[in-house]
Amino acid sequence: MLFDLDPSTLIAHVIVLLIAFPVHELAHALTADYFGDTTPRMNGRLTLNPLAHLDPIGSLLLLVAGFGWAKPVPVNPYALQRRSPSAYMWVSLSGPLSNLLMAVIAAIPFRLGIVSITATQYDLMTRSERIFPTLPQILWVFVSVNLLLMLFNLIPLPPLDGDAIAEYFMPPSWSRFMERIRPFGPIILMAIVFLGVLRWIIYPPLSLLMNLLLG
Repeated sequence: MLFDLDPSTLIAHVIVLLIAFPVHELAHALTADYFGDTTPRMNGRLTLNPLAHLDPIGSLLLLVAGFGWAKPVPVNPYALQRRSPSAYMWVSLSGPLSNLLMAVIAAIPFRLGIVSITATQYDLMTRSERIFPTLPQILWVFVSVNLLLMLFNLIPLPPLDGDAIAEYFMPPSWSRFMERIRPFGPIILMAIVFLGVLRWIIYPPLSLLMNLLLG
């Protein structure tokens, strides 16, 4: 689904882009650093500076399609495995968890009644008439895009975070299967996106989570 590129929607997505991606990648970097892998620190990724994290193509895709990617944080899986068998899984999981946490925080004003869903729906319907987004619109976009990024990254295909997470929990036969298809992961992922299969994978849990957080 492509978002309408009216000015207020575009600005709302830029705001989300400048917050969600740096926090997501910083979560990876901090977790790896916690487990003793200095690779992110040496590559300057222990920062919230968007310039250190944003990928041009992934950022553009977020603006026009609602999901995308940042520059992956470089880590040393072997150094992580020496510290703990689950370390690499936690490094991978920390990014999606940061998106969930940001979505929960942005949903609090809705739950407290500070911002109403009715106002948000009105803002979304009239957004083409405005240049700047309203606060309800920004918060709604912030919640929805962060949940979308979380679900997208949990897909168990390389190079997404879900690949390492699934490999940790699945039996050895899964690991052998994933080793065979891993070189083709990006191609499979792009096929899923452009053939429209992604919406059937992500939208049902996205709708459920939006209802749980926003009511």
